[in-house]
Amino acid sequence: MPIDHDLFSRLSVALAIGLLVGLERGWQARDLDEGRRAAGFRTFAITGLLGGLCAALVPLAGGLVLAVGLLAFTIAFTVFYRLEAEADLDVSATGVVSGMLTFVLGAYAVLGDLQVAVGSAVALAALLALKQPLHDWLRRLRWVEIRAGLVLLAMTFLLLPLLPDRTVDPWDALNPREIWLLAIIIAALSFVGYGAVRIMGERAGIALVALAGGLASSTATTLTLSRLGRGNAAGTPVLAGGILLAGAVMVGRVVAVAFALNPALLPLLAWPLGVAILVLLAGAALWLMRRPKAGGQGPLLQLQNPLELAVTFKLVAIIALVMLLSKIVGDRFGEAGIYVLAAVSGLADVDALTLTMARQGGGTTPLPTAATAILIVVAVNSLVKGAMAAGFGTPRLGLAVTGTSLAAIAAGGLAYLLG
Repeated sequence: MPIDHDLFSRLSVALAIGLLVGLERGWQARDLDEGRRAAGFRTFAITGLLGGLCAALVPLAGGLVLAVGLLAFTIAFTVFYRLEAEADLDVSATGVVSGMLTFVLGAYAVLGDLQVAVGSAVALAALLALKQPLHDWLRRLRWVEIRAGLVLLAMTFLLLPLLPDRTVDPWDALNPREIWLLAIIIAALSFVGYGAVRIMGERAGIALVALAGGLASSTATTLTLSRLGRGNAAGTPVLAGGILLAGAVMVGRVVAVAFALNPALLPLLAWPLGVAILVLLAGAALWLMRRPKAGGQGPLLQLQNPLELAVTFKLVAIIALVMLLSKIVGDRFGEAGIYVLAAVSGLADVDALTLTMARQGGGTTPLPTAATAILIVVAVNSLVKGAMAAGFGTPRLGLAVTGTSLAAIAAGGLAYLLG
């Protein structure tokens, strides 16, 4: 009878799954004497192989053999774990559930997708190995943080799929799913920023949020960081640095998008936007490294709520209104109003106009006009960030962001004129 190489390979994977889980389980119980453990390295390895062999019998004996095998294994495994729990006074279902899952993954390795089986085994071993860090993390969690995470998950996975992915207004400007996605981005940045500051500290946490947020939405990042500034006067320098860092990432993203879609725009944009990036990065570094005044005690940022939905929805409503105005202005003025459209678009975002100008540059729109429009939208958006910092944060924060942004715009404008 010829050897079934595929079955042999799958049984090997089932055994490997058991060995992987058994390695973690055996290491955890390495200090226990022989006979004190219900299951260890060898037992879990055999469990994975047992599940694979039961699954291999399904084509010959039917699915009942797999069900009976799992039931018999679970009963025997539970009995031995109960004896161990009584001896050690340790009540935990983790060992039994891990054994059952090892059996099931061994069976799935024979009947299903090998990558899914192996990936699930790795996830199982990782969860078992991270017992102490996960418990420590759970003890540090607050109810407000758990609630915020659940709300964010509901916004993303329950509500977002229900919204129509099309414009619903007469001006063809407002897409409910895109607007709700913006709300999710703002809320997620707020949540991530809260967690990053708690875990990494003010400066490192804010810098991380600014870098990641600048890639997704520098406007949303600015709104999030500005809101943290209310009632946190001592945190103004680090928040200003974060907003400016997000702005620098945004400008770099504009250059990358324009170059990817229309390389001919690069000579017109590289110098002014490159100089602006350097000024923004320098300003961000200076603000982030600035120390609080002598005598200041305690954290710079007093974080309370990781997810203020009322504020998030108000911000999204404002941005949606600006998006609508941008569309109306563009339709009314046509090509003659490109610069006006760029200025209005910069009140909310830079991506839409950048994409449009990059596609049209050198075609329906002359290259110099397209490049100038992109520079205008970047400049306006940079100034708007200062206004947001003042309006949603504090006047001092707005002044810090606006001053550095004006310096970046001036430097970029001079480079544009000289170029």
